[in-house]
Amino acid sequence: MSDDPRHAGRIWTIGELSKEFGVTARALRFYEDRGLIRPQREGLNRLYTARDRARLQLILRGKRVGLTLVEIREILDLYQTGGDQQMRVTHKKFVRQLGILKSQREDLEGAIATLEERIQWLEDQLARAPSEASVAGAQAYERVARAAVDGSTAPAGK
Repeated sequence: MSDDPRHAGRIWTIGELSKEFGVTARALRFYEDRGLIRPQREGLNRLYTARDRARLQLILRGKRVGLTLVEIREILDLYQTGGDQQMRVTHKKFVRQLGILKSQREDLEGAIATLEERIQWLEDQLARAPSEASVAGAQAYERVARAAVDGSTAPAGK
């Protein structure tokens, strides 16, 4: 993990890092409790080095792509050893996570399509007979909804 030379020797307070990264002080303390960052202490104040700042950046990037804190910690711990091992482990985790995210996207796209179909059907029903929002309409919707859940199409005209 290469620290930005512009930050060499610089120290940040918990408030400064919170503001810069858009996280709460509580989140920073949580990451500290988990051993992901190790700020220096000056009395009750936490002081963060460029290394802590860089680690926080990596933690937030990992969280953004859906890695667990355990996975993020494994990657961070490998920075101490450096080299190809760190890159291989990170690559493996990223490839696995990409597959998970693509699968979730497919699930979301299916759910969105189903909702769009149901919304359109409801709008059509409401436009045809606004005064007939009755038991018959509810029964028709129930048939369509059950068919959607079962994966079949709704019976026409029933």
